[in-house]
Amino acid sequence: MAFISFHNIRKQFPGALALDGVSFAIARGSCHALVGENGAGKSTLGKILAGVYTADEGEIQLDGHVIRPANPLAARHLGIAMVHQELAFCPNLTVAENLCLGDLPSRWGWVDRGRTRTLAQSMLHEIAADIDVDVPISRLSTGQEQIVQIAAAVGAGGKVIVMDEPTSSLSAHESEHLFELLGHLKRRGITIIYVSHRLEEIFRLCDALTVLRDGRHVATEPITATSPQRIVQQMIGRELTHHEPRHVSRPLGDEALRVENLASPGKFNGVSFTLRQGEVLGFAGLVGAGRSEVAQAILGLDDAATGRIWVHGRELPLRSVAAALGAGLGLVPEDRKRQGLVLTMNCRENASLAALDRLTRRGFVRRGAERELVASYGGRLRVKTPSYEAPIAGLSGGNQQKIAVAKWLARQCGILIVDEPTRGVDVGAKAEIHDLLDELACQGLALLLISSELPEVTGLSRRIMVLRQGRVAGELPRSEFSPAALMGLMAGVGAEAG
Repeated sequence: MAFISFHNIRKQFPGALALDGVSFAIARGSCHALVGENGAGKSTLGKILAGVYTADEGEIQLDGHVIRPANPLAARHLGIAMVHQELAFCPNLTVAENLCLGDLPSRWGWVDRGRTRTLAQSMLHEIAADIDVDVPISRLSTGQEQIVQIAAAVGAGGKVIVMDEPTSSLSAHESEHLFELLGHLKRRGITIIYVSHRLEEIFRLCDALTVLRDGRHVATEPITATSPQRIVQQMIGRELTHHEPRHVSRPLGDEALRVENLASPGKFNGVSFTLRQGEVLGFAGLVGAGRSEVAQAILGLDDAATGRIWVHGRELPLRSVAAALGAGLGLVPEDRKRQGLVLTMNCRENASLAALDRLTRRGFVRRGAERELVASYGGRLRVKTPSYEAPIAGLSGGNQQKIAVAKWLARQCGILIVDEPTRGVDVGAKAEIHDLLDELACQGLALLLISSELPEVTGLSRRIMVLRQGRVAGELPRSEFSPAALMGLMAGVGAEAG
């Protein structure tokens, strides 16, 4: 008998039908994957189960009983919790205070600190997590924050945990810790709904999966009865073809960017490289190697940076964002929520933000030109939105990422730094972004690609420079790309690291 059953679930948002008659079942104590392109309805369905949204039509059954949680607290009382992709805590409060925030123990009208600590330690012990309950949440890594959120779900008596893109911001080590924890939860009989774009994780962790496309149910089947190729075809409704990037066979142009002895205390030191027009230079390295910090220094965002930078033969003053933008540099940042987008603005305003100086006449934005520009780049990236006037906060993570990329394409930069350009993006959208970056290189743009995904950086780059502990560990031409060579340089082991 199914433990969780969805029957004809329908959810309409203004201008968009998120779910259209979705029906399938999930077995008790299983890890069940929800997959689909960005905007397919995966997160929406998880949020309906967790009480964040309410379905317009249809019903949900939990262990044979119809449920309709009106809010997350009601879902918690039913044993359902959600670990969100964007973690939400009070950063100034301790781990213990955050874990007990919904029901802080009190005595004589005052918070009982001792009881709060004891309860928090018990919740973390329940999932075998070793985290100091007295430290502020702001001092934890993303992986530790996620573990705290799982502890809160399990400690509240959770029988069902919905995990929305749980590894999108985790290092490889943190992901492994999470996988071990999920195995522990499964052995305890907890049912896990796993929303992810990463098929390798799904085949490793999950017992079954459900594919959604455009808000409709496509398939539900055991993981042993499918394959990555079959899932991708079900997700996007077409076969995904892989090909060699066109730019790698084309002649390179003149030198676009030269960096010499770039350094920042405590972050990186002695970084030097060149980048030519029509080239994609990959930056690889483990989390904390200094890749993003180097990118920010190039764009003038690091007040402590030293060294020298030339753009098209002219020296660029350091620590000046205005000078970097004026020289034709652009940066798609790693963290789209905090650095890439203004979540209180709509899609049009975000996509045109970096190009406003070119769209303004006598102090006023030319709205017609702005809408035309945004529609052009939004169309090239296949942004799924009911309207470019829709709030950016209402879009799926992948479509937000497309807008973050479109913003800098609209500025028509000559040198573009893209930091984790496909983080949290589905396979179909990922292929579209890869094709676009290849097209830009063919048009003569100089691209610096920072990515934690080896297939991405090896698939797109003409050269790869590896950073380790803030220093250049080595450089490989495309003819020498291999996982072993790259990992050797990244980790500082083996002959490759010499």
